[in-house]
Amino acid sequence: MTYLRSGIFQLCFYLSFIVQMIIFTPIYFLLPRKTAYKIPKNWARSNIWLAKHIAGISFEIEGMEQLPHQGFILSAKHQSFFDTFALIPYLDDPVYILKRELLWIPLFGWYAAKQDMIPINRADKSRAIPQMVARAREELARGRELIIYPEGTRKAPGAPPDYKYGIARLYKDLDVPVVPVVMHPGLFWPRHGFLRQPGHFKVRFLQPIEPGMPPDQFFKHLIEVTERASDELLVETIRNNPHLKIPESARLRLDELTAAQAA
Repeated sequence: MTYLRSGIFQLCFYLSFIVQMIIFTPIYFLLPRKTAYKIPKNWARSNIWLAKHIAGISFEIEGMEQLPHQGFILSAKHQSFFDTFALIPYLDDPVYILKRELLWIPLFGWYAAKQDMIPINRADKSRAIPQMVARAREELARGRELIIYPEGTRKAPGAPPDYKYGIARLYKDLDVPVVPVVMHPGLFWPRHGFLRQPGHFKVRFLQPIEPGMPPDQFFKHLIEVTERASDELLVETIRNNPHLKIPESARLRLDELTAAQAA
């Protein structure tokens, strides 16, 4: 049944994407930028609806009351395509830092460019970080929420962390709060593979890290609080979804956590 539901979901997911692109693209590029954002937000909501009602994947959000009113950084764990769009409907005007090559994708790249997303050239790090900081400062000044995946790419649930120092540079130069976000959609919608496992998970916003810490201290603190919360949520999510087929990375991490508790 899970394979059948996964197949139906995949079909509906891509059909919905194509149909919405055909219908809304002419309108999207004629509207003012922020008004046009309603179209990607509607697409994200439709994906969430399809995931819940066809694939059986649902989620809830905790801690949004802690979010600053404007001008902050969301530092999110990244496991799945699901977490690239799932938060968009819940934020006012989010802006993403993304690799430059994504802007070259027809339609998707044009949509991202319309929303003034921040591209970075990861092959030229000496210029990429100053350009990223300058663009991020511009977007935060407009009251937007900056979303960054500090590990740079999708990681399997429970995989060892690999944070990039660019988040510390942003924290220092932008002088705004950083809000860590943890979630485990990769247990249900993995980064590779066809299967979509049904179940329920939480997206948890942690306490904002206020500006003013030395960058090295901030970087260490961010990793510690994020990974501790991520481990706690991993255990909770697997406990609350006993039917899940758990990936090897998550199983190994659970074994490590169990051994640490027993020691």
